[in-house]
Amino acid sequence: MKWKLGILFLLIIMGCSSDSGTDSVPEGPATEVPDNEEAGEEVPSLSDEELLDLVQETTFNYFWDFAEPVSGMARERSQDDAYGGQSPNLVTTGGTGFGLATFPAAVERGWITKSEAVTRLEKVLDFLESVPTYHGAYSHWYLASTGQTRPFSQMDDGGDLVETAFLIQGLLICRAYFDENDIRSRITEIWENVEWTWYTNGKDVLYWHWSPNYDFQMNLPIKGWNEALITYVLAASSPTYSIEKEVYKSGWASNGNIRRNRLHYSINMPLGPLFGGPLFFSHYSFIGLDPRNLQDEYANYWEQNTAHTLINYEYSVDNPKNYEGYGEDSWGLTASDSHEGYAAHSPTNDLGVITPTAALSSFPYSPEKSMTALRHFYEDKHDELWGEYGFYDAFSEEHDWVSDGWLAIDQGPIVAMIENYRSQLLWDLFMSNQEIKDGLEKLGFL
Repeated sequence: MKWKLGILFLLIIMGCSSDSGTDSVPEGPATEVPDNEEAGEEVPSLSDEELLDLVQETTFNYFWDFAEPVSGMARERSQDDAYGGQSPNLVTTGGTGFGLATFPAAVERGWITKSEAVTRLEKVLDFLESVPTYHGAYSHWYLASTGQTRPFSQMDDGGDLVETAFLIQGLLICRAYFDENDIRSRITEIWENVEWTWYTNGKDVLYWHWSPNYDFQMNLPIKGWNEALITYVLAASSPTYSIEKEVYKSGWASNGNIRRNRLHYSINMPLGPLFGGPLFFSHYSFIGLDPRNLQDEYANYWEQNTAHTLINYEYSVDNPKNYEGYGEDSWGLTASDSHEGYAAHSPTNDLGVITPTAALSSFPYSPEKSMTALRHFYEDKHDELWGEYGFYDAFSEEHDWVSDGWLAIDQGPIVAMIENYRSQLLWDLFMSNQEIKDGLEKLGFL
């Protein structure tokens, strides 16, 4: 895979597991915006609740109507010509986990029936039970037609523990919601087969990757702070291959050096890089893991995520690079497509690109600010941004550019985190699992 070296270096430094196959992302002319047959039509006036209903359901359809038909899994992205034309056949493990996490919300809100959800879930489980795994962990990508691993990069052709964690998070939410015994037993078997301890390589840290061809040569330890807290929580919670607390303390928390206590815009943030990094750090692990009242010796995670969100917002309003289109109603920097390809946008890697999932997935932490952004995206920029599966992935007024598609890892958190803001459903379901309660206690969470 031909990597853009600067972006790869940034992603590795931050531990980003996102779609960074920049050679395969269709970039298009910077001045081109998606066609919209309804351009110019008046946008209907909706109440806050009606607008949230519409955004959630439309975005959910990426995982429902647009799911890969053979496997039921989520396609990595929507552009058919991406990845050398493999895109329609390329399914994502973590993105599927995000989509599955929203199935209970879809049933509760009447977008699909429970029977339909169970049938689709059974199809996904059929696929997951048939594909190669690597000491129980799944690859980042699979080809749906063959069920074989599609390498994410040359040496990343085996297990991806963080992507596996995102999948297991979604499956455990479904196990807690659907009462069919067969569904529950099949999910439990997948969950209990993951050999989290293997991925320590005999050390007090978890490693992101293992390959039967390259062993641990990727050599990327999972260290905080980033999006991967859920990996350690699940590893400690496993009833079969549970890690010891020392792996969390020495590995994830670097023996306490994870604490930074940075101050930006008079907001204290316990963890994270300068300005907090891309906003997905506060989303991916918290689709199921409830940050309310979640605390250990390193941080209060509600305070951490709220501070991270507000710093990202204040940076966008401050707009030190004077980009067009930034402000109180247009904010949010996180990993997404850009006019230059895929990039991990953040205050320290600001390319003039706003990504709707950043503000919308932050609804639990900044409801008023997120609603202001949502109304701007939907009402003021409707003709440019709104499409078949909700808001296009990203846009830049500075560069007169709008993405022409969607990514699973950006779609899923929108549905899930808005639901957690509205009903706390996914948080309640995930946290009801006894293994998770035991794992959090083992790691010293209060």
